[in-house]
Amino acid sequence: MWTVYSFTGAAILASIIFSLLLFLSIDDDPLMKFLFGGLAVIFELGKFFAWYEVGERKARRNYTGTLSAFTFYAVLAAISIGGSIGGINSATNKAQSEVNVQKSKINAFNMQIEAIEKQIDLNNVAAEKYIQMERIASGVARIQKQNDELRKQQQKLAMERDSIPVVSQGSVLGLIDSLAESLHVTPQAAQLGLVVFLSVLLDFFAAFFVGLIGEENRFRHQYRHNKVLEMAGYNEFEQPKLLEHFDPSTIGTSEVNVHEQEPEEIIVEPELPKTPYELAIDALSHNKVNCSKRAVSKFLNISTDEVDSIFKQLLDEGIVSKKPNNHYQWHGLTTTTS
Repeated sequence: MWTVYSFTGAAILASIIFSLLLFLSIDDDPLMKFLFGGLAVIFELGKFFAWYEVGERKARRNYTGTLSAFTFYAVLAAISIGGSIGGINSATNKAQSEVNVQKSKINAFNMQIEAIEKQIDLNNVAAEKYIQMERIASGVARIQKQNDELRKQQQKLAMERDSIPVVSQGSVLGLIDSLAESLHVTPQAAQLGLVVFLSVLLDFFAAFFVGLIGEENRFRHQYRHNKVLEMAGYNEFEQPKLLEHFDPSTIGTSEVNVHEQEPEEIIVEPELPKTPYELAIDALSHNKVNCSKRAVSKFLNISTDEVDSIFKQLLDEGIVSKKPNNHYQWHGLTTTTS
């Protein structure tokens, strides 16, 4: 569960941070930043509390309450996803802008180098015309000198271009470019699709782990509640144990009848004591104890091996059955006539 708590906290924190990136950029006033930042945190935490409440009401079979909680969650989730989209998009645009600045500088140098190259080509065309006019000494020499100066200028620009520090492209920007090329869309469309996907995935990821924590808490509560009921059921039926040998048929009889029955009771007393198996059947038949090994062991004060032997015999005779969850179910004794 600590792993689940860690993932949940990380997902909620990431969702809050991305929402803060958008809400804090709305206004530059520190007071407004504080107010919008608090609003983003309230939306994020309220969204996950609402999702947790959806699971709680669904577990209680309160479907009307579940629908209302889910509606509230859907509204907050839409706001949260929008905030996350804006935050992730803002961070991505900032990284992209730095790359674009460097690209624009390189493009400017490339344009100047291309312009010089075109000028050199025009000069070469003019030199050919001077050659045709047999003015090599005057025209062609001047053009060659001019081309040499242009070549030196071109080399200087190329060196300045190559000295620009290269901005490393992040993995997200590389992924955006790859998506744009594979899907044949613009980088802006690929970036928007990726941002929406990541925002929705982050929100659902956090909601899944919040729901998982809710399921775990409900399971723990139910497990402890069942243990309390089991012990309460045992203690509840322990008091009538003092009246096990009380015969309800003697109620309302005269004192003479009681004295007349005394010799019969004296005759019955020497009978052999009941075996643990018979005592277990008697307790289970009269609902004095729950149909479980632990309850029978505590009620009869017998060992675990003896309880296992008793329940094995009960299973063989079909008096009890074993459920898929390893609990036992009492079916009762079938009455037979002798």
